[in-house]
Amino acid sequence: MDQERIIHDFHEGCCTNAYDFFGAHFAYEDKEGVRFRLYAPHAKSVQIIGSFTNWDESPIYMEKSREYEGVWELFVGEAKEWDSYKYRIEDKKGNYLDKSDPYAFYSETRPSTASKVYDIKNIKWSDKTWMNKRTKNFDKPMSIYEVYAGGWKHNGEYPYTYGMLEENLIPYVLENGFTHIELMPLNEYPFDGSWGYQASGYYSLTSRYGNPTEFAHFVNACHKAGVGIIMDMVPVHFVKDAFGLRYFDGEPLYEYKDRSDAESEWGTMNFDLWNEEVRSFLISAASFWCEIYHIDGIRIDAVSNLIYWGGNRDRGTNEGSLNFIKRFNYLINRKFPEVMLIAEDSSDYPKVTASTLDGGLGFDYKWDLGWMNDTLKYYSTDTIYRHWDHNKITFSMAYFYSERFLMPLSHDENVHGKKTIVDRMWGSYDDKFAQVRNLYAYMFAHPGKKLNFMGNEIASFREFDEEKELDWFLLSYPRHDAFLRYFADLNKIYQNHSCLYKYDYDYTKGFKWLDADNSEQSVFSFYREDEKEYLVVVLNLTGQSYENYDIYVPQKGTYTEILNSEKDIYDGCNMCNYEPLKAWDSKNEEDKFKNKLTIRLAPFAAIYFVSKKRKSSKD
Repeated sequence: MDQERIIHDFHEGCCTNAYDFFGAHFAYEDKEGVRFRLYAPHAKSVQIIGSFTNWDESPIYMEKSREYEGVWELFVGEAKEWDSYKYRIEDKKGNYLDKSDPYAFYSETRPSTASKVYDIKNIKWSDKTWMNKRTKNFDKPMSIYEVYAGGWKHNGEYPYTYGMLEENLIPYVLENGFTHIELMPLNEYPFDGSWGYQASGYYSLTSRYGNPTEFAHFVNACHKAGVGIIMDMVPVHFVKDAFGLRYFDGEPLYEYKDRSDAESEWGTMNFDLWNEEVRSFLISAASFWCEIYHIDGIRIDAVSNLIYWGGNRDRGTNEGSLNFIKRFNYLINRKFPEVMLIAEDSSDYPKVTASTLDGGLGFDYKWDLGWMNDTLKYYSTDTIYRHWDHNKITFSMAYFYSERFLMPLSHDENVHGKKTIVDRMWGSYDDKFAQVRNLYAYMFAHPGKKLNFMGNEIASFREFDEEKELDWFLLSYPRHDAFLRYFADLNKIYQNHSCLYKYDYDYTKGFKWLDADNSEQSVFSFYREDEKEYLVVVLNLTGQSYENYDIYVPQKGTYTEILNSEKDIYDGCNMCNYEPLKAWDSKNEEDKFKNKLTIRLAPFAAIYFVSKKRKSSKD
């Protein structure tokens, strides 16, 4: 380990491995023990208190480094793995602050707040095959299952442990066709109600569900099963609690010095992203999860708050923060070129997914929150008014190729009185299910990778509550059980038809409208294609049925229905097209496409037709 290089890069704001220097590391210095290092440049003195000092009975003073500015360090021969500790910092005014280690790898379970000694070198891996073949998935299927670890399933009154998730979540994900699991933040945090988005330990795996060894075993098992892991990270703000980063050494160190900039809209503290040491702290934190836990993707929360001061466009762009995120993405991409960097960004700031070398922010994907808002608003509108909102379905394709978008129906759309996805659908109980099946067929056929929050796949009517597990009893009802089957079939069709993902971001052949203008009947049709086939999608967004409905198709030949949301096995009305259909020549010179198909179209039906691609569409 080149300590001088780490410290140099740390102060330059470009360090990707500060965790190799700071924190608690096992060492041998005449005897086995632990070397503690801390960055606290404003401190007058620093003591270590912990289980190896009987806490307040025998505190040990740290030494101020003669080599490294602002660094305090000490070797403690009595410290052992799993020992708890804190730093007692004396500020310039003589006040004492008991603080957790910002670089701790593990912590006590809340409400306790001490850090714990853990040897990360004990983690073992057997996922080399996965690691060697993983990519950013631009031309591959990616259906993400977003999970709050404490709310998927419970064992009695307690959430599943990492070991229980390994035994149960992985088979569930595979059975239902998901390719990745996105875990809401697993960094340490004090308040359950923040879901991990108000972090206290950026390197510390939360102890709520087990220890780092057990979590690494879970990730290893995911990879061996062919499932990727994406982690949420929050580099915008951190928790205010006194044991954390706020006024860490008696003065602002991690937060802005100006209080109006330091305090966030969430009741937390904003990171000072102009500060080079803070930049290194956060860049190294992301690197830590990728290196130590083999994470396959990092989803960055609240990117609009990184772009604009306080997320407010009227206050202008935060240039220091923009420079930070560009550097963050550049350095992580350079060190881990196969790890995905995903922006949760509600702004229309340009070039979010363009390379930093081309003046972009350097993300690989951006959540399409415009698509999400327009789509959910449309499906919640009374069908008699939908012809006025026809463009809410078509508009997404007008801007889709401006960024590399990912389609999210996330936890944010299942909380705070918004209702769950199925409950947002307009109409009666029957109508809601018919329409939510239609919605998901539309989502999976639309270009862009997919993300769904846990519970979406069982059509949960109860909003997300971090204290409860999902309403698994719903699967004892035939309608919900049929919906899970439908969701799994959609996932499997998506993975097995490369035209649905291969050219997601190629505007020349990824997607074409067949009929985007039938606002009077609220029927939409489009197709996806690759070298092998056309997949034609028809969406009927009203309760009107048609025994003979003509749709345009891209070529002559036979079209086979491979999915109908109204099939009886999905609890539909079973008005389907069971026999292969032949396209016919319309003979109408004014028609955009010369070939037509006459189909049966049930109320609220979503249909996928597949036709093998002919050598020439003119044949």
